[in-house]
Amino acid sequence: MEAIVLAGGLGTRLRSVVSDVPKPMAPINDKPFLEYILEFLNNQNIKKVILSVGYKWEVIKDYFGDKYKDIELVYNIEKEQLGTGGAIKDSLKLTKNDEVYVLNGDTFFDVDLSKMKLDSNLIEIALKEMKDFDRYGVVEIDENRYIRNFKEKSYYNQGFINGGIYLLKREIFDDFNLPKKFSFEEFLENNFQNLKAKGKVFNSYFIDIGIPEDYEKAKRYFSENFIFSPHSAPLPPFIP
Repeated sequence: MEAIVLAGGLGTRLRSVVSDVPKPMAPINDKPFLEYILEFLNNQNIKKVILSVGYKWEVIKDYFGDKYKDIELVYNIEKEQLGTGGAIKDSLKLTKNDEVYVLNGDTFFDVDLSKMKLDSNLIEIALKEMKDFDRYGVVEIDENRYIRNFKEKSYYNQGFINGGIYLLKREIFDDFNLPKKFSFEEFLENNFQNLKAKGKVFNSYFIDIGIPEDYEKAKRYFSENFIFSPHSAPLPPFIP
């Protein structure tokens, strides 16, 4: 299987704690956050990852090169910011499988990717149940897991949020006349019925490092819970 990782984030909200590197390269216990994502994908037998990169992409390439353990790394370099949708659409040209995983490069959601399935639907979204939150919008699903609605950011006692992992078919954009730059989230909100979009709920650890508070939480969690699999040739030390 193949995956696209959106790794072009600027990390504007993290500038107080991380500067001069792309957001996915924010250091977490002496390793870049992106390395945890790649380790997660390697452990789930993903063999090829397209890294959609832009801002200071050379930092990512210099660190990881063209391979991470058993994963082939391919770089799709944005010469201008394309938005999440434009980045996915442009990166799909480098994939070969009919189905492709897509992950945000600034979130970690510890799900079993093999549990995500497609049939007549063009996309399935990994959902996380949250309580007492206001940072995220809510995704509503029916009894058959088809998406019924996307609700705007607000305070919610309980709800399912988009966990930033998707399984989609390569032809997901084929029937749409889309601009070069667009938001994938807005595309989903406007077209979820045509896509027959489904949600799959996981009760797994989720973290979004977009704000300093959760960036610090990620450091604590990974130091206590994350073990890297053996590798014959260790990666070079990360220098932020």
